[in-house]
Amino acid sequence: MKNEHELAELAQEIDAHLRAIRRALRRPLATAIARGGLTAPQRCIMHILVRSDGLSLKEVSRRAELAHSTVSGIVDRLEKRGMLSRQLDSEDGRLSRIVVTDPVRNFVRDKLPELAMQPLLAALHRARPRERAKILDGLRALRRVLGSE
Repeated sequence: MKNEHELAELAQEIDAHLRAIRRALRRPLATAIARGGLTAPQRCIMHILVRSDGLSLKEVSRRAELAHSTVSGIVDRLEKRGMLSRQLDSEDGRLSRIVVTDPVRNFVRDKLPELAMQPLLAALHRARPRERAKILDGLRALRRVLGSE
């Protein structure tokens, strides 16, 4: 059995490999997001809204943990860029709901999953069948011993 020091070094090496793999897998997504030219607060607002069917400005502010006036300005700028729109609430016509536009929703639904899988698919194409099986076996074993199955 390996001593604690050797296991700690092994854990550090595995962690470094996992972080490098995560970066490689996220690179196409990061590039696509960077091309959108969004600030961090704008990305936060878009992240919240993409996962909803529309929210009030108050609810977006609460979820983003940002001031109402800050979120209002962000929404205005994103609306001018055609990424968001305001729609009257069907239950209370006095309220508006902020929703992502169809092109944004389509991009998130259709293009992002493809971008997320692109590096992994390319790597699997380069791998020999035996390497693919080893990769899968190793990942299954790691999940099992981590107890995350």
